[in-house]
Amino acid sequence: MMTAAVSLYDDFLESADIAATLLADPAVAESWNEPSALAEFSVRGLAGHLARQVLHTRDLLAAEPPEGECVTVMEHFTRARWVGASPDHEISVAVRRGGEDVAAGGPEELARRTTAAVVELSGSLPKQPADRLVQATGAPWLLTLPDFLLTRLVEIAVHDDDLSVSVGIDCPPLPTRAADTVLGLLTRLAERRHGTTAVLRALSRAERAPATIAAF
Repeated sequence: MMTAAVSLYDDFLESADIAATLLADPAVAESWNEPSALAEFSVRGLAGHLARQVLHTRDLLAAEPPEGECVTVMEHFTRARWVGASPDHEISVAVRRGGEDVAAGGPEELARRTTAAVVELSGSLPKQPADRLVQATGAPWLLTLPDFLLTRLVEIAVHDDDLSVSVGIDCPPLPTRAADTVLGLLTRLAERRHGTTAVLRALSRAERAPATIAAF
């Protein structure tokens, strides 16, 4: 197996464990039924959505590898219906509903399930070949397992911050290598959306920086 894939597996497991620890923080339970920092999302729905990044990965690896069209991670984000969707778009509503469903058992149960899934993945993920295909979340196309894990790392990084802000605690830092990977992918996506000059100015020239270089 490629060393890069092994490193990515390790980074995902560490990041998933950090997400599970965040979900178990008492501040999450205390704010469970409050609105989150995301439009239309409750804290419980956001917590469920974060947990789903780990739970769904566990479930995918327990299933037989699918067959179908495999795309690159950049093509995945080009095609994804949720990118740029408004809060009232059907895909946004479905995402929120999915988070609520996952969190239906309450904060303690959600944290317990997520922690258990991390333990399961710690045993199953290292055994997976780098060319293993998995179904892209909410899409008809496939991704290689490393590319799929890249998308989950982005989700975990972004929603760790969303949930932390929502409940008034500091966002737990990702492992350095995982953070570098996420920032690298987001920078590539931002460059594709806004152009090299816009990203360069945002990072180096405050006086000429554009209003946003958001990747999504």
